[in-house]
Amino acid sequence: MVSSVFDYLTFGVLLFILHANPKEFRAGWFVESVISAALIVLVVRTRRPFFKSRPGKYLFVATMTIVVITLILPFTVLGDIFGFSRLPVSFLLTVGLITICYIIAAEITKKIFYRKVKF
Repeated sequence: MVSSVFDYLTFGVLLFILHANPKEFRAGWFVESVISAALIVLVVRTRRPFFKSRPGKYLFVATMTIVVITLILPFTVLGDIFGFSRLPVSFLLTVGLITICYIIAAEITKKIFYRKVKF
């Protein structure tokens, strides 16, 4: 459910606030969804707050590699093939803010879940 809320938030911000054209929308949605999915893995992998529990080296490297590739892709020829547009800094900052809010919401949801479910 948390994921769906942030999906709709991303759609709304891209369309109604940033007035993204189709290629910007495609690229913005791709960047936000892939990066947030990669980073949420770091949140849900532990009961502890994600920032207090260091992930394994390979998980961290893989996650950061995905984030970097995802950020670079819209600026490459491959991005053109996928129909992406080079995103302005304002889009990247906004998508970053949405992702941070998603991580915070996931951390809060995880805390509530573990308080209610004992195992």
